[in-house]
Amino acid sequence: MSGNHYKGHEVSCCIKYFIFGFNILFWLLGMALVGIGLWAWSEKGVLSNISSITDLGGLDPVWLFMVVGGVMFILGFAGCIGALRENTFLLKFFSVFLGIIFFLELTTGILAFVFKDWIKDQLNLFINNNIRAYRDDIDLQNLIDFTQEYWECCGAFGADDWNLNIYFNCTDGNPSREKCGVPFSCCTKDPAEDVINTQCGYDVRAKPDSEQKDYINVKGCVPQFEKWLQDNLTLVAGIFIGVALLQIFGICLAQNLVSDIEAVRASW
Repeated sequence: MSGNHYKGHEVSCCIKYFIFGFNILFWLLGMALVGIGLWAWSEKGVLSNISSITDLGGLDPVWLFMVVGGVMFILGFAGCIGALRENTFLLKFFSVFLGIIFFLELTTGILAFVFKDWIKDQLNLFINNNIRAYRDDIDLQNLIDFTQEYWECCGAFGADDWNLNIYFNCTDGNPSREKCGVPFSCCTKDPAEDVINTQCGYDVRAKPDSEQKDYINVKGCVPQFEKWLQDNLTLVAGIFIGVALLQIFGICLAQNLVSDIEAVRASW
């Protein structure tokens, strides 16, 4: 009848455009990370020889950009387009995908706490595998150097772990000038030096153990990482809790929007 207006369910514009705006940032950031990864692979000639992706004995850091960027791109796309077009399939996919990520993070955290010794052994194995491949990939080399400089450490559990690398081992048949040495990132820093001495680790492991500490950091990266976690436990826990709350908030918003959309459609 004239003068009467139908009052039914409505889709919340606030929720809709909040999900859209939040996820478009994730979408763009994901594209940027994937783009950086592809550019890095292009510079290393990987794209012209795809089989070389699996040739590296250690971790190619570009994989971190590709995997994280890919997940962010898919998640951002589903949330952004799903909210904008009021597509319940994409919104449900967004919620489920986010829920799976949250479950995996929670499971990983619990397992890491329960199986601390096993995690330590796996971390040691992982670092040693990357030590072997130190000279094989420039990105991996930079990652190891950054880690050793940041945590002031050398090797997984000590400088002698560099015996695993063919250029740094102390065997008689090693012709390398870096024989019985360590990378410059193991060296103790002299505040007076403006230029990095990349040869500071040469022959240092040929010296007695009591003298090595005057030239390099003798502590391993695994113990230093454990110490860093203990010293920054509040910060790390705060970050994990913050990320978890954001994920739960995103799932709840998406499900709320799906309910509104389905209610509106049911009232047609």
